[in-house]
Amino acid sequence: MTMTTRRSEMVAGMRTIVPMVVAVAPIGLVFGAVAVGKGLSPLEALAMSALVFAGGSQFVAMDLWTDPPAWAALGFAALLVNLRLILMSASLERALARFSPIQKFFAFAFMADENWALAEARGRRMVLTPAFYFGLSLPFYGMWLISTAAGALLGAVIGDTRPLGLDFAFPAVFIVLLMGFWKGRETGLVLAASASAAIVTHALLPGAWYIAAGALAGLAVSLISFKQERVA
Repeated sequence: MTMTTRRSEMVAGMRTIVPMVVAVAPIGLVFGAVAVGKGLSPLEALAMSALVFAGGSQFVAMDLWTDPPAWAALGFAALLVNLRLILMSASLERALARFSPIQKFFAFAFMADENWALAEARGRRMVLTPAFYFGLSLPFYGMWLISTAAGALLGAVIGDTRPLGLDFAFPAVFIVLLMGFWKGRETGLVLAASASAAIVTHALLPGAWYIAAGALAGLAVSLISFKQERVA
């Protein structure tokens, strides 16, 4: 691949991720504000976003945060939330034929729900190149850090973010991503199973078990549908 082709692929990735970069900014702001409200310093909040880079598990960690932190509980909650990344990585790996081993390592290290979804969609239509993937990932990662830092520094000014409606940005992003994978009745059944299991588990059990329950229920329904299609 020539330098010109790499540049055009990277620019294409950057253009594709722009809506997600805009959408993640308020989420990062909220996380930064919540983190400093829990007692973290702006530098600690930024370090968490830089090293963890997983908004779902970071927000769950803030929900469970105590002083001093219960590290075992936080680690287990993060594990439950991020188990989905195993399936996402397995799905995306099929499209990484042009990636070297080191490129695959960094591709998975910088993988989030948003750039995974866009890379997965790209890989279904055409060849996914490393330049395109990192064009997706680096601006998204950069905005996550910038918005976290801004939220942490302005946390005292922002105060409670709920009246501003910024906390809705998270589910809004996932609704948009989900629509890109909508397949009709099959997708609806998976969503219904996941939502039902998560709601019931959240009502019955403390902690982040509802996340694992929702994921497993959705996976089970998806596998049943797949087997029925093969039999038919």
